[in-house]
Amino acid sequence: MHAWAIVLAAGSGTRLASAGLATAKQFIEHRGAPLYWRSARTFASVARVRGLVFVFPQDRLEAERERLTALDAGRALGVPWRAVAGGALRQDSVAAGLAALPRECDAVLVHDAARPFATAALSNAVLDALAAGAPGVVPGVAVTDTIKQTEHGLVTHTPDRSGLVAVQTPQGFALTPLRQAHERAHAEGWTVTDDAALLERCGLPVHMVAGEAANAKITTPEDLAMLDDDTARDPWDARKGQARLIPCTGWGYDVHRYARQEDTGRPARPMKLGGVPIPGGPEVVAHSDGDVLLHALTDALLGCVGGGDIGQHFPDTNAALDNANSAVLLDEVLRLTRAAGLEITNVDLTIIAQVPRLAPWREQIRRNICRLLALDETMVNVKATTEEKLGFTGEKKGLKAVAAVTGLRPVRAGRPGDSSNGGDAGDAGGTGPTGSA
Repeated sequence: MHAWAIVLAAGSGTRLASAGLATAKQFIEHRGAPLYWRSARTFASVARVRGLVFVFPQDRLEAERERLTALDAGRALGVPWRAVAGGALRQDSVAAGLAALPRECDAVLVHDAARPFATAALSNAVLDALAAGAPGVVPGVAVTDTIKQTEHGLVTHTPDRSGLVAVQTPQGFALTPLRQAHERAHAEGWTVTDDAALLERCGLPVHMVAGEAANAKITTPEDLAMLDDDTARDPWDARKGQARLIPCTGWGYDVHRYARQEDTGRPARPMKLGGVPIPGGPEVVAHSDGDVLLHALTDALLGCVGGGDIGQHFPDTNAALDNANSAVLLDEVLRLTRAAGLEITNVDLTIIAQVPRLAPWREQIRRNICRLLALDETMVNVKATTEEKLGFTGEKKGLKAVAAVTGLRPVRAGRPGDSSNGGDAGDAGGTGPTGSA
């Protein structure tokens, strides 16, 4: 699956304008950047999102393109992006975004920039459903209020709320059916409020995944208070006001040997480190893609929450993990650590290899790790060293990586002094045999 995300920021913000605010909601300054940048950073941290398309009003396109260039100085996002002008209606803006996607793209997430609180975990849930074959996927939360249908000020019907959900974004789609639905909507003059409705009118199934209560939309001036509300900003931050935070440290280690001519029938993978391909590097023997650095990092994250090791969660006996993208496995573990309340404060990584020479790739690896973890560059360090031609790595038989992660996590409520918070995260991973991925 080659997925991109479209960030819709072309709305006029009429409700905020009527309240006297001159700036449309998607351009409100938040933490030194426009609000749409928050959604962009979230999508960039999702391993399966290969790039972003921003859709802006025509009269702001060039100014926002320049601002994006400044914000992305040093490739802060870590993924390519494009900016295009939107249209009069939301579906026109989506169509403009679809037209800007690269030829190899086959799946897309469509997101409203006015929903800045959506998490990477929600994007992954939508992408999981797309990968399972759904043509369209929407996140939804159950409606808790009684809903009345009215006409001319009179109630005409009270629908059964047990089957009602409030739909959010990002919504995910296989690209071909979504484009065909947009073409038909244009030809037949349909007007809808979201892209899922287009698939519905074309008779295609739209699947639902659990949405997030904190994934609220900024619509009215009163909603702006959510930008300063810690609970709304980060769903897992609510625990921090209720529990004592303690420091934690996780350590990870992994090793893979280089493929040899006599390794017939053994999977040999092109070298990747930290999600970055290393051209000309020796192939490595591995069940997954063999990214030794991401494997060590994954183990270190699990160590912070008492979550076991990578082999328990992703055993090398699982045929479904053949040549699995290690960045996607890292995403799954990040979902567990966030559920456990972990706040990462620092990541220190070391690659040990006699060959290849890694200095030209070190900074790109560091930036990509920052992207995958959604961390500032000052919080991630990547080093590379040799073992002076000694031992396993020195004899050019393979490479190793070690990772240290420090963070803060809440003590589990009701168990004073217990620093093992996160056991639930480990339990969620299954009971497969341990071993390197």
